[in-house]
Amino acid sequence: MSEHHTRAELFRSLHTPGSPLILVNAWDAASARVVAAAGVRAVATTSAGVAWSLGAADGDVLGRDAAVDLVGRITAAVSLPVTADIESGYGATPTEVGVTTRAVLKAGVVGVNVEDARREGGPPLRDVSDQCARIGAVRAAADAVGLPLFVNARIDTFLTGVADVDETLARASTYLAAGADGIFVPGVVDPVTIRVLVRAVPAPLNVLAGPGAPSVRELARLGVARVSLGSSVAEAAYTVARRAADEALGAGTYGALADALDYGTLNALMR
Repeated sequence: MSEHHTRAELFRSLHTPGSPLILVNAWDAASARVVAAAGVRAVATTSAGVAWSLGAADGDVLGRDAAVDLVGRITAAVSLPVTADIESGYGATPTEVGVTTRAVLKAGVVGVNVEDARREGGPPLRDVSDQCARIGAVRAAADAVGLPLFVNARIDTFLTGVADVDETLARASTYLAAGADGIFVPGVVDPVTIRVLVRAVPAPLNVLAGPGAPSVRELARLGVARVSLGSSVAEAAYTVARRAADEALGAGTYGALADALDYGTLNALMR
């Protein structure tokens, strides 16, 4: 069994309802090493952070090649399983999504997030049959090389304002039948709704956490299997840069830089 396959099996095993996998999303090799050193069990990318670090906007704007290259840098930087947020698959068709999947598999990932939000106008969510075809393309690409890729189907009902539990559950059921392994419903922070989803979805449930969301301990009690911090860590990092600039240009002081990881610690992580 290859190391890639072993990492994929390990990553799959980490999705345990009630004992959630905590993903502190990274956006480059350095942030991946920082969170790895903190003791995470796996590394996840944030598509927003990846795009921003390359000077692009989030939302299917960044090209496939640039995204895959950065993901490859992350997988090379850590010895942990890495799961990649591939947005809608960096392709207009299921065939192109399959091309993206083969590329990120070659880069060393063991999991992917595929979202059903539409970026090209029209309804906020993709047609279910279209999204199922895209998920099926991801699954087929992984099966073709014999890798147990964890396919996390992101359902954007709550992020796009649909916020319909029945619609969310219907999509979850269909996506699982199409080849998904887990369901990600970002935007849900209400414990009652989370419990409904946990009980109704016959697969590991992933929620997006941050300020205002239940604690990891509470999410564990609700039966959540995976907790992601998403783009919020990258947002916080860039906020420090903005605050430092505002303070230096305004008051001429440097308080925003207090309590930072020191040069020696960070430099040692890059060796």
